[in-house]
Amino acid sequence: MEVGIFGKSLSRDGIIYLQQLIDKLKSENCSLNIYKPYFEKIKDHVSIKCESRTFSTHFELKDNAEILFSIGGDGTLLDTIAFVRDSGIPVLGVNLGRLGFLSSISRDEILPAIDHVISGNYHLDERTLLQLKSPDGLFGEINYALNELSITKTDSNSLAVVSVYLNDRFLNTYWADGLLVATPTGSTAYSLSCYGPIITPGSENFVITPIASHNLTVRPIVIPDNQKISLRLGGRNNFYRVGLDSRYQTINNTVELVIDRAAFKINLIQLPNKDFYSTIREKLLWGKDQRN
Repeated sequence: MEVGIFGKSLSRDGIIYLQQLIDKLKSENCSLNIYKPYFEKIKDHVSIKCESRTFSTHFELKDNAEILFSIGGDGTLLDTIAFVRDSGIPVLGVNLGRLGFLSSISRDEILPAIDHVISGNYHLDERTLLQLKSPDGLFGEINYALNELSITKTDSNSLAVVSVYLNDRFLNTYWADGLLVATPTGSTAYSLSCYGPIITPGSENFVITPIASHNLTVRPIVIPDNQKISLRLGGRNNFYRVGLDSRYQTINNTVELVIDRAAFKINLIQLPNKDFYSTIREKLLWGKDQRN
């Protein structure tokens, strides 16, 4: 099996677990395709005694990996999207970070997780992405997000003013610190911290969530993900900051943003006895009650 390995950093505590993963893959006769900047960081700390190569681009990965291990936290897994794109390569998140909501495999579960993967004992959890259709080229080729699009003010003294249209029909004008358009995956990220609802994967919805709304009657709203979302900017801010997951650009207030559902999905690997509901119970302590 050809296995891709993606990571960004390696802590002192993480070295032993990364070595376990590489040794286990070697014992299963896997060949490795390692993200080149990550390889440069780990090569003096771990022993790689199996067939390996490196990749730096989407094209170097897509034909040379049957599966991709994301080594780190949720931020690392979000960054894999730029390399996986529409290739369909399944991604397994190994959490060497903190909470690890998307990267659900803990460091103590690495070895049995590899056994499941090698034997094909897993299922794929398809996750919807949103795509920034306009302005064209603002984020280059990577104009989509797994979690959310965010629009925030750059002037701390003025409110962001964002008018939202759904299929060209006016929804509302938000006066706030900013606005989020989140996927079901992103509903448990930034949107959740702004009191947005938890949305299950596969529900075919987006959620529009204001950031610190200056109006008590305005609340997050869940909409079908087949609607075109247009954001028109106003207020005293001449510039706004646009984010797609962990990537950001600055635009002026004359730019209209158009958001749609991406034409492809990302495949996250779910191992036996793990699913979205067990993850929110475990990671978010959802429904935690001593009576249970």
